[in-house]
Amino acid sequence: MAVVVTHRRLEQLRASLDVVCGQTRPVDHLVVVDNADEPAVRELVESRPVEATYIGSKHNLGGAGGFALGMLHALATGADLVWCADDDGRPEGPEVLATLLTCMDRHGLAEVSPVVCDLDDPDRLAFPLRRGVVWRRRRSELFTGDGTGEDLLPGIASLFNGALFTADCLDRVGVPDLRLFIRGDEVEVHRRLVRSGLPFGTCLTTAYLHPQGSDEFKPILGGRMHTQFPDDPVKRHFTYRNRGYVLTQPGNRRLIPQEILRFGWYFLISRRDPAGFREWLRLQRMGAGERFEKPGA
Repeated sequence: MAVVVTHRRLEQLRASLDVVCGQTRPVDHLVVVDNADEPAVRELVESRPVEATYIGSKHNLGGAGGFALGMLHALATGADLVWCADDDGRPEGPEVLATLLTCMDRHGLAEVSPVVCDLDDPDRLAFPLRRGVVWRRRRSELFTGDGTGEDLLPGIASLFNGALFTADCLDRVGVPDLRLFIRGDEVEVHRRLVRSGLPFGTCLTTAYLHPQGSDEFKPILGGRMHTQFPDDPVKRHFTYRNRGYVLTQPGNRRLIPQEILRFGWYFLISRRDPAGFREWLRLQRMGAGERFEKPGA
């Protein structure tokens, strides 16, 4: 069952659904969670050439709550597999789902994700990915050799852009935390996946296309480390607040000293922005204290 979350992006959603519903291995059912409850979105969903369910939410649940609601609906109706997509990205072509299923079966995975690539430049990664101690920014750099016979990057996955979960995986790992709203919900589920011991990874032979997000990641210390600085203050609020929460969870606490070093260096040395560092600290502490206020609250 495919689960797609949207919020006021009708034309982008249309492009996404065209590819999701045009897979050579057809989706059995489409669930669209609309965080704006718009009649035009309902009409679009119900016009798709697959069995579909439209869920309009009068309360904006964010990406985290939208995927949680869609996943729970899929499980409640008996889905064995849940395939995730959003409204501003789409599978790279009609073979993505079939390729993910083949990779999942071959490696006995509980979850598998495609490589998430730039919508405008499909060999460029939409988000930088660290393999070992080296940051990779091109799809071709993810292969360790010539790529022959290599189809899986184990233990790493970008959620929820094209991610395919088994029902058993969601039973054991859970659904995203509504409180996170946007930003960091996928990191928190990834943390749970790692701690569950379930096998998962990224299928290197297929991709999900997404708007470029690498510009948010700022290199420091000659590129040996990165920090994240979204230009949008609302995105910064959720990114830093949620990161503060995620770092307090089991499995991540050892990263807190490194986090302080990285962002201290970025704000105080690279940007010379003490006020920015104080705001980062405030948001980190808010998340660590599980105070999930939204901007302006």
